[in-house]
Amino acid sequence: MFLIVGLGNPEEKYNKTFHNMGFLAAGDVAEKLGARFRKKECEAVTAEAFVDGEKVIVARPVTYMNASGRAVKQLMAKYKIPPEKLVVIYDDYDLPKGHVRIRPSGSAGTHNGMRSVIAETGISEFTRIRIGIRDPEVNIPIIAYVLAKVKEEDYELFASACDRAADAAVALAKGEKTENVMCKYNG
Repeated sequence: MFLIVGLGNPEEKYNKTFHNMGFLAAGDVAEKLGARFRKKECEAVTAEAFVDGEKVIVARPVTYMNASGRAVKQLMAKYKIPPEKLVVIYDDYDLPKGHVRIRPSGSAGTHNGMRSVIAETGISEFTRIRIGIRDPEVNIPIIAYVLAKVKEEDYELFASACDRAADAAVALAKGEKTENVMCKYNG
């Protein structure tokens, strides 16, 4: 079994903000797998699919970003997901906008949602797919930036980044090695 979690905020007013890139990418994952978000469980909305006979849970926590770890911890416990079968997709202010970066482990960096995931689960050895959001032309505090709406002229760039992130997550769920997925989708 595989768990793919897209981080974001559940209210509609956050839909087109930078902080919801994980939610958008999770939607792309579900679509690629032919699944729909129908179930509310473990403080998340989930979609289920099967890839080569293995169940894949795609989740969007409803806890708000800074408490995302609660939902991840609960889902991992309920479905007995080992760390190597967990993928978390999220926005990353430390990467240029539109870039996708996959890593097999690491720290939370400046991301409070990832801090919550690491603190709640007690692990940092799980795959993360980061979607870069930083625009060097914008100079406002990070908290204001991540909650700002994506500029209309950047929609296509971010839609493409979310799609690439989803392709990477699906490749991982299909059993591709993280190193191969990194070579194929990083950048």
